[in-house]
Amino acid sequence: MKADIIVAEDDLVQRDIIADILAQAGYAVRGAASGPEAVEAMKEAPSDLLLTDLKMPGMDGLELLRATKRLRPDTEVVVMTAHATVRTAVAAMKEGAVDYLQKPFDKEELLLVVANALERGELRRQNRDLRRLVADATALGNIVGECEAMRRVFDRIERAVRVTSTVLILGESGTGKELVARHLHFAGPRRKAPFVVVNCAAVPDNLVESELFGHEKGAFTGADAARAGKFEAADGGTLFLDEIGDMHFSSQAKLLRVLQDGCVERVGATQTRQVDVRVIVATNCDLKKRVEEGAFREDLYFRLDVLTIELPPLRERIEDLPLLVAHLREKLGRKLGLKAPPPIDPGLLEAFRRYRWPGNVRELEHTLEELFILSDGGPITAGHLPAKFHEPAPMPSEWTLPPGGIVMENLEQDLIRQALQRSGGRIKEAAELLGLSYKTLQYRLKKHEIDRGA
Repeated sequence: MKADIIVAEDDLVQRDIIADILAQAGYAVRGAASGPEAVEAMKEAPSDLLLTDLKMPGMDGLELLRATKRLRPDTEVVVMTAHATVRTAVAAMKEGAVDYLQKPFDKEELLLVVANALERGELRRQNRDLRRLVADATALGNIVGECEAMRRVFDRIERAVRVTSTVLILGESGTGKELVARHLHFAGPRRKAPFVVVNCAAVPDNLVESELFGHEKGAFTGADAARAGKFEAADGGTLFLDEIGDMHFSSQAKLLRVLQDGCVERVGATQTRQVDVRVIVATNCDLKKRVEEGAFREDLYFRLDVLTIELPPLRERIEDLPLLVAHLREKLGRKLGLKAPPPIDPGLLEAFRRYRWPGNVRELEHTLEELFILSDGGPITAGHLPAKFHEPAPMPSEWTLPPGGIVMENLEQDLIRQALQRSGGRIKEAAELLGLSYKTLQYRLKKHEIDRGA
C-alpha cells in the first residue's frame, strides 16, 4: 500500500511543489494550508507521515506536532523550517519529530528524509506488533481449561508468578509445560530480562556442562574461544530447563551448586561467576522414581521441588475439549491467514472424545492444523480424520496374557516398531506414543538394533 503523507504548508507554491515530488515518487499526498486543516485531515483518515512547516500563522508546526501525537500517535512527523537552529531542531525532536528539513532543500534530500522517516515508523510498528505477539504467545489465555484440575493449575501458576522461587513443572509431552514457564517469566517482575530455554534431552551428555555453564578457550578439543553458558545468558532473567529428568548425573551436582549459591564455573576455569537467575524446570518423567533408580540426585530433587505445578494429560480433562477446539480454531485461523476458519461438525468432537490423545494438546493442535490445511472450506467432520481415530483403542483392562505367556523383550520391540510405523519413523512422535523420553527411546532403539524406518 502507498504511504499516506500530509503536507502542512501555508505557502501554496511550496506546498504544491512538495506534493508533486512526493506524488511522482509514488506516495499518496494530501495538502493542508494550515495546522487546523491538517488536524481535520488526520481526523478524516490516519496518515503515515506529517510533513509540516514550523512557521505558520495561528497554529505553528510545534503545536501541530503536539496535536498529531495526541490524535495519531503512530504518525511520524518531519518539520520544515527556513529558520533552522539547534534550538528549534532539538525542540522539535523532543516533542516527537523524527527528523527535520532546512529550507531550501532539494528533491533528493526531501525523498531521503521522507523514506527514512517512513522506514523508522514501520520498524516501530513492527516492534510494537512483535511485543503484542510475544505477550499473546506467553499469555495465560493460551492455556485454556475449565475443569477442576485446570483450575488448581491456574491457581498455582498465579501464585508462582508473584515469587522468584524455583518451579518444577510436571506433565506428559504436549501438555503445555513450556507455555506455563513462559507465562511465569513474562507475567512476572523479570519480564524485560532474558528468557532462555535449554532442552536437556537434546544436549549430548559430554556438552551439558559447556552448554549450561560455558567454557574457557582450550578447555577441550574444539573450544577455540571462550563461551558464556546459558546461565550467564539468562542473568537477571529466567532459565527454563526442559526435560530435566534426562540431565546427565555428573552434571546434576554443578546445577545443584548454582541453585544453592548462584555461582557458575565455566569448564576449564578456576574462578566462579555470580549470576541472578530464576530457574524453572520441567519433565515428563517421574523424578521420584528416577531418584529411587539412582539416576537422579536426591538432594537436587528436593532443591527443585519447591513449588510444583502438575499439568493433567488431555485424556483426563476431556470435558475441556470443546473449549480447546474453539480456542485452537481461532488461533490456527490467524496463523494460516484464513478469513473464516472452517466450521467444526459435532461428530468431530465426539470422535475426539473417544481418542486417547497420547500427544495431548500438542497433538490436538497439529491434528486440527492438518485438517484446516486440507479443508475445502466446508465443515470438518469425523470422516476427515486419519485412520488412527477410527481404530478402537485397547484399554489396559482388556489386555490378557496369552496361555503360552509372552517374552517381554519381544513385546517391547514390537511396540517400538508399531510406534515408529505410526509416526512415520519420527523418533520424537514415537517416543510420545510410547510414553518415553526421546533419549530413552534412542537408547532402546540402539539396544534392540531397530532401524527407525522399520
